[in-house]
Amino acid sequence: MVELEAQASQPFQFYTRIHLGELTGLKAGNLEELLAHVQTVPGSVIYHHTHHFLQQHLYLSPEPPNDFAYWVNAALNETKLSEQLASINTCEFTSIRALRDKIREVLERYLQSAKRPLRQANEGQEFYFVKSISFILPMPYRANSLQDFAEIIKKVTIHSIYFHMFEARLRLEKGSNDFSLWFETSLEEKELAKKIAQLDPYTHTLEALRGRIAHLIENRLREKGSTQ
Repeated sequence: MVELEAQASQPFQFYTRIHLGELTGLKAGNLEELLAHVQTVPGSVIYHHTHHFLQQHLYLSPEPPNDFAYWVNAALNETKLSEQLASINTCEFTSIRALRDKIREVLERYLQSAKRPLRQANEGQEFYFVKSISFILPMPYRANSLQDFAEIIKKVTIHSIYFHMFEARLRLEKGSNDFSLWFETSLEEKELAKKIAQLDPYTHTLEALRGRIAHLIENRLREKGSTQ
């Protein structure tokens, strides 16, 4: 049994979230309309259309194409643009605002280079904008040490892992995932925080991500134990 290390300066409170999608009443039938709405819709809409597949199918990997990439290919047959949108690396962005700007940039560049009339989606195939609504709830788990965290991470729901790894970093604009922030600021575990921050959550299932995080923490606990 690893000897209990120093207590964290602040305990880590685990949260989970309930997600709902809500129609905005906005729709696009061509690329110009898509761009116009992408520039003005709330950030919760951009978040929904780049993350809802992950939220609804939490056991799947790797990252599926975002809704924008899927629609311009399926409804408008704009294969090249679809590939450009699908290649946007969501993991590179730490805010919805920055992600929106990248999507806007790709759309604007493509429209500027278009030398033919814009394709129009058939009736019933328009892009319908949906916003993401999340309800955040505390879980009955608080970690006061690295050992506590190692035990709790194995039993929280994958919805909790999703919230702390995806939503807190991007939608709440914390700049990093909640776990790394806590390891660095409350436990002074900077190297462990860095290793977890370097994980690409979009290329793992949430169960695999749980396993990777638990593995890194257990390795750190073994290192600490061997030095005592």
